[in-house]
Amino acid sequence: MTENSDTPDGTAPGTTESGATPTGPPATAPGPQPEPIRFFGTTWVAHDGNYGLRRAGAAIGSLAAAVASCFVLRFAYQGLEIADVGSLVGVLVVLMFAICSAIAFRKTWEGFSRRPADPAREDTLRGLKTIGFIGSLLAYFFRTFTEAPGEKLHRAEYEAAQARFAKRRSSRTGNPSARKAARAAKAKKPRRK
Repeated sequence: MTENSDTPDGTAPGTTESGATPTGPPATAPGPQPEPIRFFGTTWVAHDGNYGLRRAGAAIGSLAAAVASCFVLRFAYQGLEIADVGSLVGVLVVLMFAICSAIAFRKTWEGFSRRPADPAREDTLRGLKTIGFIGSLLAYFFRTFTEAPGEKLHRAEYEAAQARFAKRRSSRTGNPSARKAARAAKAKKPRRK
């Protein structure tokens, strides 16, 4: 989530470096901004912008890619048979792709609902997930039946960021320096008897 309350260069949001307000409309609304999801952008927030068509397209595309990948692997297996490397190598190749696909499916499916606890461990599994890419494609295909893949996780994070922003904003009502000046003026005022 990106929050507009803090800017890296120290200038206030909605102002230029000279301190003047811009003449055009602000680029983004104040507060947290939703994180885009691949192939869906930010249409997952309000389910607008052809969200249903995007889900159907993602489902069809991931299934088509998985089927095409199976044909490519079939040709590779036939290449092993033509090379006459032996049945043991063929069985090992099939087992390797099956196990890697199962791991990739599980890790991809888990990634749709929660962030990885240990990103370094996820990096070490990148090779397995690459070999088992068919499992990742199938996880993506099945997840599109219920939501945009990762929508539940992104929605929970976005709503939590909005709640934090609203709480922070409500606790900072008014100008603190104006409150200090009002207290100082009140303290200097003589009391009536």
